[in-house]
Amino acid sequence: MLRIVFTIIWLALSAWLVIWVGEGLFGVDQRQSILPFSGEDTLGGPILIGVAWGLLLTFGGLLSGLGRHKTVRGESHIGVGRIVEVSRTGLTVNDVPQYDLFIRVTPRTEQDFIAQLRMLVEPTDLSALQVGLPLPVRYSLTDQDTVEVADLNDPVVAEALMAWRIERGLIDPRLVKARTTGIQVPASVLEVRPTGQRREGQSELALRVLMAPEGAATWEADTTVFVYPQAISRLQVGSPIYAFYRREDPQTVAITIEKEAAR
Repeated sequence: MLRIVFTIIWLALSAWLVIWVGEGLFGVDQRQSILPFSGEDTLGGPILIGVAWGLLLTFGGLLSGLGRHKTVRGESHIGVGRIVEVSRTGLTVNDVPQYDLFIRVTPRTEQDFIAQLRMLVEPTDLSALQVGLPLPVRYSLTDQDTVEVADLNDPVVAEALMAWRIERGLIDPRLVKARTTGIQVPASVLEVRPTGQRREGQSELALRVLMAPEGAATWEADTTVFVYPQAISRLQVGSPIYAFYRREDPQTVAITIEKEAAR
């Protein structure tokens, strides 16, 4: 509402200035004017109005940039995006700068595309928004210019991302049942080595893990996992992780770094 009021006032001042310039260029009697605030002081009014015009243009533009929160239009889907560029817009709100993130989105069945995400980013959080960083996003196939960050705590989002990983071959088909329907237990990394396989910007690691269910005997199992390079440091020997297995097949194990609250 405030932005609309500023726009109306700015347009009125713009019209005043245009008429004033026109009278100055083409008017026969410079002392006569149809404009208010002209009078004998032929420059005082235009100067004040010009200053007000400039201030409204500046602050109106800032409000426009701040208020422009683009949302996904049309039917939305869940996918994974990777940041390809981060740039400042020049706007700062309460010492928090605004950034444009350009994200390459990988839909489950369509071709990749690049979309924009505009957001305020605390200086302490900027290091987490590096080129190549994966983000769960909501996108629309009918409006590929804009995306929204998806909430990983939303079960629908988690399920969609799981389906995306399975379809892209990021979870070994032999591990799908354990990963999707297995029991979640604490585990630790005993051995780790790269397999040399890369897929969707992720590297495959071969792991030997120690399964440690609470109140039960421990056992060792071998598995593989695709992870982004940024996560490899969290899968070193001794790292605490979580693993999934089915009671009838305790040697088939799928792992995750973070505990899943819903499991």
